[in-house]
Amino acid sequence: MATPTDRRTFLAATGAVAGLAAATGVGVSPAEASSGRHRDDDPFTLGIASGDPTADGVVLWTRLAPEPFEADGGMGRHAVRVEWRVCTDEGMRCEVARGRALAAPELAHSVHVEVDGLEPDREYHYQFRYRRAVSAVGRTRTLPAARSCPAELRFAFVSCQDFASGYYPSYVDIAGQDLGFVLHLGDYVYEGDVDDRGGYRDAPVPEPARAAPRTLEQWRYRYSLYKSDPQLQAAHARHPFVVTWDDHEVANDYAGTAAEGRPDLAAVRAAAYQAYYEHQPLRRASIPRPDGGLRLYRGLEFGTLASLSVLDGRQYRTVPAGTWGEGPEVRDPAATMLGREQERWLDRRLHASRARWNVLGGNVMVSGLDHDGPTGDVVWHDSWDGYPVARERLFRSLESSRVSNPVFVTGDWHSTFVSDVHRQVERPGDSPVIATEFVGTSISSNGDREVYGPYYGPMIAYNPQVRFFDGDRRGYVRCTVTPGQWRTELRMTPTVSTPDAPTSTFREFVVEDGRPGAVEV
Repeated sequence: MATPTDRRTFLAATGAVAGLAAATGVGVSPAEASSGRHRDDDPFTLGIASGDPTADGVVLWTRLAPEPFEADGGMGRHAVRVEWRVCTDEGMRCEVARGRALAAPELAHSVHVEVDGLEPDREYHYQFRYRRAVSAVGRTRTLPAARSCPAELRFAFVSCQDFASGYYPSYVDIAGQDLGFVLHLGDYVYEGDVDDRGGYRDAPVPEPARAAPRTLEQWRYRYSLYKSDPQLQAAHARHPFVVTWDDHEVANDYAGTAAEGRPDLAAVRAAAYQAYYEHQPLRRASIPRPDGGLRLYRGLEFGTLASLSVLDGRQYRTVPAGTWGEGPEVRDPAATMLGREQERWLDRRLHASRARWNVLGGNVMVSGLDHDGPTGDVVWHDSWDGYPVARERLFRSLESSRVSNPVFVTGDWHSTFVSDVHRQVERPGDSPVIATEFVGTSISSNGDREVYGPYYGPMIAYNPQVRFFDGDRRGYVRCTVTPGQWRTELRMTPTVSTPDAPTSTFREFVVEDGRPGAVEV
């Protein structure tokens, strides 16, 4: 029997689906809500997940899809009810919450359960049931209480997991770690064609998932392909994920609703955004709007130890004032990376923060990368280098707020950079260091090929702010944060051509409290 809190969660979730149904003109009748195509197959083929934890709750996610490469996932056109439970033990005997959620066809029979009333800084286990089918048991964790000062925070950040480039051995390592959460910084899926043998994986890919997605149905197939990976499922089942996106969830290097050679991506983007929501453990605050937008930027607090600002650097970005790629710097005062509303939100967060460490999770490099040294002024416009005036506003916000220990964690580059963030990016030799940036490599993208070492390697001499660079290893980043120190471990795997490749620490860096800039240990 559901508690009052569980009932509120169920009714709120039903209301969110009803709101979407009203927006799309599709109703959910009581008869439909209690029926549905009966399948004896496993409806939990895409796994389970949790995400966006708070001190007293978490989001639980699954999607019913006994046939994930059928148009309706094998569930038909009707809404159905899914039961969920939360327990303090992995054996699921000590129950603390339960309820029902509505899985509606308008959201591809996905559910996003917002559980509350839990204890802070505590491990929980959860499970779903649909008819006679029971999901695997997942593990999650709540955040520390607001006024507490935790002795330690451990998390991982990841990005760029192109399915066709290889397997995900890093997720096996992540699933075996004791972490508070995993921060995914984008490129969860890729938007190009996938051949019938899955590229580097050389394994059959169902025909519906091969074509470059443009419609909502095609985007659902693409997420089904990625979500079917057992290593990704294992990581999701073990840790709560906090997610944001980069470009490949829509189109390469896109900005707002445009990309190079594609001036109007609005319809494709709206479909992509809805599929993203359907397949991620996001709250109702992120449910897609009728205009096709989706609120993704948000904050998480880890007591007084750390504050995390999760940024959206794609949806509100203006088209680059220069080229779409390499080119001379252009200082356009009107250009924005985050959009003015998100800029104001971030400024308020920074000024209000009393946390010891302030983490900004974004999709593209902020510390800058000079491509041609003193002979020119070429920069990469699909990064903060292409938006120098907007970056100046960001740095002024860091400066005026006097925020403690800002650290940027970044994805996108399929390479690893450990960099000082200088107040004047264009003059790293004679301006103060105000923050630290860790750019993580890809989970799989670019596979085992040697690509960015030869490309970025010659540039490093022009960039004294870069303390460390590696261009061609795959992996992820593990961070351990205490009141006195931030420790970063670059966890690398020698190959993604096999799913059971080992992962180990390649390099380690620390940032001391009150001293921006990383030092190798």
